[in-house]
Amino acid sequence: MKRLAYCGLGILCFCAIIMCWANYTINSFSEQYLYNGTDSIPPCKTAVLLGTSKFMRSGTKNYFFYNRITAAGTLFRSGKIRFIIISGDNSLSYYNEPADMKKELIKAGVPDSVIYLDYAGFRTFDSMIRAKEVFGQTKFIVVSQQFHNERAVFIARKYGIEAYGYNAEDVNAYSGFKTKVRELFARVKVFIDVYTNAKPKFLGEKIEVK
Repeated sequence: MKRLAYCGLGILCFCAIIMCWANYTINSFSEQYLYNGTDSIPPCKTAVLLGTSKFMRSGTKNYFFYNRITAAGTLFRSGKIRFIIISGDNSLSYYNEPADMKKELIKAGVPDSVIYLDYAGFRTFDSMIRAKEVFGQTKFIVVSQQFHNERAVFIARKYGIEAYGYNAEDVNAYSGFKTKVRELFARVKVFIDVYTNAKPKFLGEKIEVK
């Protein structure tokens, strides 16, 4: 039993070290490419707005969603971007992150004509690669919360994309706890994807952003 306990403890320690290393590596790499304001962020033709659900499982408003909408609207009105690609999950007929975000962006004053929808952004990795391979963008601004932008920018730049992050306002610690825990595991998965040259679930026909 003691050996079993030591073995389990050793595995837990190893996992903790890997998570800490992944977290530190992604943070330190991405830090120089992230911005909280529009004044100094480099202008880009396009922003990639990362999708999330409009409501939490409890039925309450998801402020990750609404804060990203606010940030994308602010970025567009600043003149630093001309187009927005909304990349999110539409794997179920009743669940459509890009369409929900588009409706809110239009309400926020962003013209329909500058919005493009990526329905196959099932995860952040897919969103970054598809922005390049499907939508032809090799330079863009990612719009999400800072912790998410750190990972997205890391992925993008490892694949030769000149990506920057515009940080949406975060949510309170209680509302965002589960998301932040999932993020720790997602950051470990990043290195598996990057160093095994993983591919998105879908690519498909190219879409010109103009």
